[in-house]
Amino acid sequence: MKRYYFDNIATTKTDKRVVDVMLPYFTEHYAYPSSQFSHQEGIFVTDNLEEARANISKYINGSDDEIIFTSGETESNNLAIKGFARANAKKGKHLITTTIEHRSVLNSFKALEKEGFTVSYIKVNKGGLIDFKELKSAITSATILISVNFVNHEVGTIEPIEEIGNIAKEKNIVFHTNATYAMGYLPIDVKKMNIGLLTASGDKIHGPKGIGLLYKRKDINISRIFDGNFNEYYIRPGLVNIPGVIGMSKAIDLLRENTGEIERIKKMRDKLINGLLAIDDSVLNGSKENRVANNANITFYRAEGESTTLHLDMHGVSVVTGSACFSRSLEPSYVMMAMGFTHERAHGSIRYGLSRFNKIEEIDYVIDKTKGIVKKLREISPIK
Repeated sequence: MKRYYFDNIATTKTDKRVVDVMLPYFTEHYAYPSSQFSHQEGIFVTDNLEEARANISKYINGSDDEIIFTSGETESNNLAIKGFARANAKKGKHLITTTIEHRSVLNSFKALEKEGFTVSYIKVNKGGLIDFKELKSAITSATILISVNFVNHEVGTIEPIEEIGNIAKEKNIVFHTNATYAMGYLPIDVKKMNIGLLTASGDKIHGPKGIGLLYKRKDINISRIFDGNFNEYYIRPGLVNIPGVIGMSKAIDLLRENTGEIERIKKMRDKLINGLLAIDDSVLNGSKENRVANNANITFYRAEGESTTLHLDMHGVSVVTGSACFSRSLEPSYVMMAMGFTHERAHGSIRYGLSRFNKIEEIDYVIDKTKGIVKKLREISPIK
């Protein structure tokens, strides 16, 4: 059976061109970077590491020494939030975030609350957009950090990052954004947007798994959250994933070369959304206007989300219901609930995620199969 992969928000296929540039760093250039002080192989690997760091930092308009490589989104968010809060606790112990952040963000803040920090969780409207009035009123003289996702991982809403950055700058507060689901689809300029800390992951941009980054502005201090050696500016100890770094740098190059892909993906997304909304009693989740190009999140009332995804899987279509990291739970989507929706709407939500490897002809197949499955599930549902 042919497979139709529409779970590209959870992770993406590694581009073959990325794999090709990575392979020599497994079998030929495999030296440890810190060995640059001992032999030529170490010098070669270190030079390539720093070239990749400069290439990636340029993509977000940062400086070469402002990128710290990690294992991915979760580690980057933990390092940014916990590392910053602990290093700057003497300046204040009040932090601000939203109710719809990625679990690695929310749980980092919950961990800090146990350490004596206070956290304000800002609400969002039914489109998933932050309440500016509540954000401004939450700021106190003890506030040291604001953390708001660039794009929500579940419903695809794009937050007004530059405006939030301006508020933080005006109040002399550091601004962190998890840009994992924005990178590759939206322009990112850490200087223009007044971003002090930014996190992202290679596997969401057709790069390899196991590699992520933390952008840390030069004037910002953070504490390490792991103990170990002196890698990554004494902040992130442990062996740097050199093949991953090289692969992520190549993935960034491909983003630069293929800017027209975004418009093609957006056209596929719009066709998908329009086709799915033609199904009776269906509704789009997240902002229609402020929406990332590869996200379509739809609720089909009277058709339970888990059942819909399982039936689609049997027809070769890979999608998820709710958050990809939380879909095994019987609880409704915490993002949808935080947006003020009912349990029924949250349980019936399906997230379709597109990428450069999807084709326009796949859209008709997915729409057709979804229509048939929803109809069948409604016929056997006790709720009419």
